[in-house]
Amino acid sequence: EDQIVATNPILESYGNAKTARNDNSSRFGKFIRIHFTASGKLAGCDIVSYLLEKSRITEQQEVERSYHIFYQLVQEFGNGIGEGLKKKCCLSDDIYDYIYVSQGKTKVDSIDDNEELEYTEDAFQVLGFVEQDKWDCYMLTSAVMTCGGVEFKTKGRDDQAECEHVGPDTYPGKVAALGGVDAFQMIKAFCKPRIKV
Repeated sequence: EDQIVATNPILESYGNAKTARNDNSSRFGKFIRIHFTASGKLAGCDIVSYLLEKSRITEQQEVERSYHIFYQLVQEFGNGIGEGLKKKCCLSDDIYDYIYVSQGKTKVDSIDDNEELEYTEDAFQVLGFVEQDKWDCYMLTSAVMTCGGVEFKTKGRDDQAECEHVGPDTYPGKVAALGGVDAFQMIKAFCKPRIKV
């Protein structure tokens, strides 16, 4: 029962956002099927999620906000998770360093992002996520918001774009580190895709 209830903070963090009409609007659908034993005891459940509003990840209207998880990641509570959430996820203290998630509202009066991060972290524990899986969720989410800072430029009349800076302290370097891939190979795959024949 605790695990079924604990799915909510995670699903809401990753699937709810502020819209023009609602501060905590669900931007996805979910169907929860609860299983019972023959004697009527709760045996488990499975959840089917669908229709996530993907466009909100990279663009928001002035009065709207992206998914709550992005704003939770830069909260003070994260400093007490492991070696520190911001440190491990290569994040700064300023949400405005991340263009993907700072085009609209970044703060919602009716939502305490710090407290919500605490609920999300507790939910990962109740659901039995192993540490590595939990950190993979946080790090890949951080990689997505960091992607907005990656810049590609063309040189002269060349049609091919390039990424000028790919060091470990650059946006591309951080995205690659968070995704567990080599930064130069990642940029090469973006800029010089190869077609298999």
